Amino acid sequence: MGGKYSGARTKRRWRGLAAVAWVLIAVVGASVMHWTQRRQSMDRAEERLISMCEERARMLQEQFGVTVNHVHAIAILIATFNYEKSPPAIDADTFAKYTARTSFERPLLNGVAYAQRVFHHEREMFESQQGWIMNTMQREPAPPQDEYAPVIFSQDTVSYLARIDMMSGEEDQANILRARTTGKAVLTNPFRLLGSNHLGVVLTFAVYRPDLPADASAEQRVEATIGYLGGGFDVESLVENLLSKLAGNQDIVVNVYDVTNASEPMALYGPSNLDEQVPHVSMLEFGDPFRRHEMRCRYRQKPPIPWSAITNPLGLFVIWMLLGYSIAAAYSRYDKVTEDCRKMEELKTQAEAADVAKSQFLATVSHEIRTPMNGVLGMLDMLLGTDLTMTQKDYAQTAQMCGRALITLINDVLDRAKIEAGKLELEAVPFDLRSLMDDVISLFSSKSREKCIELAVFVCDDVPKVVLGDPWRFRQILTNLVSNAVKFTERGHVFVRVCLAENSNMEANQVLHGIMNGKDGKVESTTNGAFNTLSGFEAADRRNSWQYFKLLLSNKESLLDDLEGENSNQSDSDHVTLAISIEDTGVGIPLQAQDRVFTPFMQADSSTSRNYGGTGIGLSISKCLAELMGGQISFTSRPFVGSTFTFSATLKRSYEYISLDSSRCLSEALPTDFKGMKAILIDGRPVRSAVTRYHLKRLGIIVQVVNNMSAVVKAFPGQNGATVSREKATMLFIESDFWRPETDVQLLNHLLPDAPKVVLLVTSEADKDNYGSIFDIVMCKPIRASTIASSIQQLLKVEMPERKENQNRPSFLRSLLVGKNILVVDDNKVNLRVAAAALKKYGANVSCVESGKDAISLLQPPHSFDACFMDVQMPEMDGFEATKQIRQMEMKANEERKNKLALSEGSTFVEYHLPVLAMTADVIQATYEECIKSGMDGYVSKPFDEEQLYQAVSRLVVGTADSAV
Repeated sequence: MGGKYSGARTKRRWRGLAAVAWVLIAVVGASVMHWTQRRQSMDRAEERLISMCEERARMLQEQFGVTVNHVHAIAILIATFNYEKSPPAIDADTFAKYTARTSFERPLLNGVAYAQRVFHHEREMFESQQGWIMNTMQREPAPPQDEYAPVIFSQDTVSYLARIDMMSGEEDQANILRARTTGKAVLTNPFRLLGSNHLGVVLTFAVYRPDLPADASAEQRVEATIGYLGGGFDVESLVENLLSKLAGNQDIVVNVYDVTNASEPMALYGPSNLDEQVPHVSMLEFGDPFRRHEMRCRYRQKPPIPWSAITNPLGLFVIWMLLGYSIAAAYSRYDKVTEDCRKMEELKTQAEAADVAKSQFLATVSHEIRTPMNGVLGMLDMLLGTDLTMTQKDYAQTAQMCGRALITLINDVLDRAKIEAGKLELEAVPFDLRSLMDDVISLFSSKSREKCIELAVFVCDDVPKVVLGDPWRFRQILTNLVSNAVKFTERGHVFVRVCLAENSNMEANQVLHGIMNGKDGKVESTTNGAFNTLSGFEAADRRNSWQYFKLLLSNKESLLDDLEGENSNQSDSDHVTLAISIEDTGVGIPLQAQDRVFTPFMQADSSTSRNYGGTGIGLSISKCLAELMGGQISFTSRPFVGSTFTFSATLKRSYEYISLDSSRCLSEALPTDFKGMKAILIDGRPVRSAVTRYHLKRLGIIVQVVNNMSAVVKAFPGQNGATVSREKATMLFIESDFWRPETDVQLLNHLLPDAPKVVLLVTSEADKDNYGSIFDIVMCKPIRASTIASSIQQLLKVEMPERKENQNRPSFLRSLLVGKNILVVDDNKVNLRVAAAALKKYGANVSCVESGKDAISLLQPPHSFDACFMDVQMPEMDGFEATKQIRQMEMKANEERKNKLALSEGSTFVEYHLPVLAMTADVIQATYEECIKSGMDGYVSKPFDEEQLYQAVSRLVVGTADSAV
């Protein structure tokens, strides 16, 4: 206890000493700052005084110099017009008037006078010419002397100088002699000027003959002198006028002195009572080298101590003391802060662990759900391959459809997690945009037929045929939006349109904006009350109406003479921005729910999920995918009218044709056997007829659109006895709602026997039974170019040559796998059976093991396997570790074989490298990265289907060498 208290007392004593030292430092620091700032303030005041004094001295010299220059100019004027001219051009009156009018140029001169140089022998003649006698300053006749300087010209203000001999005064005579010798202006001693009683000086200038050279000597200048020009200089007015124009004049006192006699300086300007301040002296140069002048400046009052020299040290003292208090408080709370930091580190560790746990949770959920689903779907697929009754097959297909729906939901949730983590990457592969659109529409064909709604797609002609991008994510956006449109539409249509974004914006600007999100507006209608849309029902967005289509198609008709989109390859830009709109005439979106349409897991209201199903995540994912593709998504919706979703995507133009045997190909090429064939379409709805015409023109069929059967009859003027030719329409397509059996049957009989093949277009499978044998074929919509081609082939019995590229994927996949030895590694026996059955289906020889250790024992080089499908999550040894050991074994075997073969000449060396594909239910990005890091060659997620198997095998199996050499 004593030691503890002793330590505490010692600590308190040291703290007291530290506090005293701290206060002393504060006092010393504040004092130093006070004297430093005071000295700096005085230095700044002195610098300011010097600056103001020098500025005033400079300006005084400049104004004096200007005045001297004007006097010099008058001297030149007299020399030019009075001396050289005969008779002289200047007389006393002219000089007086001129100097009076130009006096504003010499505001500091009382007046100007000119005295002529007269020698003694010229005096009598001069006085006779002038008519007066020269006088002295005392108004007495000038005494005889060698030369005189009588004033002959004078300004009115100094007219009292007329007739006075300026050589009669000693000081004036000395100035005159010095002026003509030096050739410069000279000044007299200060004296009181008449009239103003101000102190001033007399400025004297010698006037020379014009022929005086510039470098004349003193003797030459004396000889060339013809007169003298002088004026009274008001120094007090000059300085007063200068100071009145400058700021800070009230702060300083200015004195001007003549210091020619340094012991007795003569004051020219300024007060005589001076304080003890040391003035600043600035020299003045007035042009007279004999006389010296200076300006002395001082503050009117002694500069006070600045407040900053008081407040700053005081503030420093206060801050220093507060700092000391803060340090003391911080020191006393050091332990608490340390504890807080420790807790923060723990929270940080927990947050990081939570982030890792989130990823692991997603991986676990994905794996735990996909693993049994792999067995369920795989076994269902195997079951559907057996002989089943219709009821059993229906049950199995229903279960398979539900399982795939669950897998789709899991994929959507994982996609959203990838997007939030910023780990979703887009591919860049070429794909046929129009074929992809047809494939998406075909997914919803049965649903649209059940609901008897129109489902159609239209791609503008200037959209490139082949683009470079991610077809799977592009298809995902389309599938989500079309699925929602079909789901919420019970009558009318669902219309998908694709065009270039710039054309869409340009044409849309020419159409008056219709109703937007529940606001007033109308879509144009026909005379019978139907709207000019795809189905005749009103749409939320008028941009898909016929008025818009007329603008959109007006400049595009000539672009597809051969194949659609070929002109797009001529574009200068490598990027193309597409605008895709999905229009429906469904229930629309309530106004209060439109703000949360793209919010994940949010729907319009609670009844939506009950009535239509769904989770509300599709639109959120579509929005994120569109933004990843460099575009955006928006919508227009009106309750009980419908909705139009529009998204844009920036893709690249592809100038290479897609190889049909590529693993990336999405669809087969369309046949060209129908090119040049003619057809007639009966349809009174312009938008729908444009869509049908688009699909027919893709096959090269020339289409004529009419409104009724009478127009068709007119198109066959020579049908009786005529033979069918390519010049006449071979096909007649009729929309079911424009078929009038009571009249059209008779009109159709008029075309016999050369009547074209008649195809009726209906929207429901049930409509096929409502029509008799009048039609050659009843085609159920939605129509696609490939289904039209198939129907025409069947109808006209056209033999299509077998094309290599028409081979289906199962047969092509079988050609890749047949005879290949494949090892499947999975700890789940059901998954082993499913994977083995899927691979054996295509002719592969499959071996199965249930652990990574068993796989390593079988894959010791050399071995006979061509590929290995490796599960990732297994007990004892997972797929990552097993793959790493396989790669190490291959590396060791390759080194040994390379050393052996190096001794023999002419031998070829092929490295061991077994293609290993990860086969797991975990599809997050981190797992894929771990697969690549461990040495795997690819990734197949469970449950894998034909498409995944096709892509993986085509990349890894084709062209691989045997594992054993």
